[in-house]
Amino acid sequence: MIAQANKGIKTMNVKGNEYATVDERVNAYRKVYPKGTIVTDIVSLENGVVVMKSTVYDEEKNILATGYASEREGSSLVNKTNYIENCETSSVGRALGMCGFGIDTGIRSAEEIENALLKQEQDNEELKELSIKYVNLRTRLTDLGCDFRDPSTNKWIIKNAKVPTQDNRYLNAAQMQKLLDCYSQMIEKKEKEIVQDQEGESNGHTEESQG
Repeated sequence: MIAQANKGIKTMNVKGNEYATVDERVNAYRKVYPKGTIVTDIVSLENGVVVMKSTVYDEEKNILATGYASEREGSSLVNKTNYIENCETSSVGRALGMCGFGIDTGIRSAEEIENALLKQEQDNEELKELSIKYVNLRTRLTDLGCDFRDPSTNKWIIKNAKVPTQDNRYLNAAQMQKLLDCYSQMIEKKEKEIVQDQEGESNGHTEESQG
């Protein structure tokens, strides 16, 4: 019956591949189980991250499959306002996929693929901006006397920034931000030290002139 219902599913082309949308999977499910139910639950919701679970039942209340999904608030344009709803849709799509609905090209739905591609593009743009800041901050630190070739300096920065490396080629956006925050704090500290030294020299000259 599921195979027959799948024949009527319309797909969406995403990057040259055909994927079933969640609503098409739901329609196919209703053809097979017109009185079946899909229950969605929020597993966790904290720090702007939601995890949801969808459970698909047949008409006798037997569990056919479950599906999970997670989304972060603001991680994409749609997630700025509807990340919970978007997560629910993804979890329903995965649960129906696990049942066998619309899986000719994979478990993930067209919406899930599109969201993943969009997030990847946004992450790439964010990394470009962070990379520019990375170069500027390291240049400023070098001007202030920081030697990045010094193993002890490198070890100290990695430890305080809580990142695996200072090489931006191997850092994600969140790790890059931690590193840049550490650089900014170092710059602020070094600039304060310079001001204090200059004030100390100025006071010393004043005392000499008065003497």
